[in-house]
Amino acid sequence: VGEAPGYHEDKQGRPFVGPAGAVLDAALGRAGLDRRALYVTNAVKHFSFRERGQARLHKSPTRTIVEHCRWWVRREIELIRPDAVVALGRTAGAALGCTPTWHPAYVLRQPDAAARERAMVELVAALAAAR
Repeated sequence: VGEAPGYHEDKQGRPFVGPAGAVLDAALGRAGLDRRALYVTNAVKHFSFRERGQARLHKSPTRTIVEHCRWWVRREIELIRPDAVVALGRTAGAALGCTPTWHPAYVLRQPDAAARERAMVELVAALAAAR
């Protein structure tokens, strides 16, 4: 479970298809998981953004929005009945009432290659534990 759709996800109507999705796919592969066998969703279902010129820049959802969407993601979990649920980032953790692992976008925001790899290793470890 991720935070919310970003620009690419909003355009394609699917979760994790942008740059963070590429990181997630790499992490899943390193953890020995096949994304096609998983259910991937977001805690918030709409793209919150602020406009800067013609660009639409991601804006983190407010606590109120997360609370309003909580029923939806919990209902998805009830219907899917997964063996494990992984909260990717603080927003997903708050929506699910659990401790999250890194969101793939966090990996992308690290200042250098060594920091990105450390964050990736921690993300992969959490995914592998869920496997």
